[in-house]
Amino acid sequence: MAIKIETRTKTAIIRKHMERVDWRAAISQASKLPRLDKHRVPILDAQGAYTNERFYRQIGKDPAALITAGRAALVERFGFGEQFGV
Repeated sequence: MAIKIETRTKTAIIRKHMERVDWRAAISQASKLPRLDKHRVPILDAQGAYTNERFYRQIGKDPAALITAGRAALVERFGFGEQFGV
């Protein structure tokens, strides 16, 4: 009898959130990663827009646009395509 072991890496957790179309959770998890390279700013901005939408409006940024950019950064960073609605 084979035992199935599920990988629970941070990347696997982020991808699972993306598969479930739970962008808020995926962005939240990704924002905690130490090395995001060129995707760092859009992911952190999206996390900020989710947690403090009013602040971003006050400084003249559109929270919806920041979240969309964060989703696109996740798709690019974690190698998913159009099936995730970006």
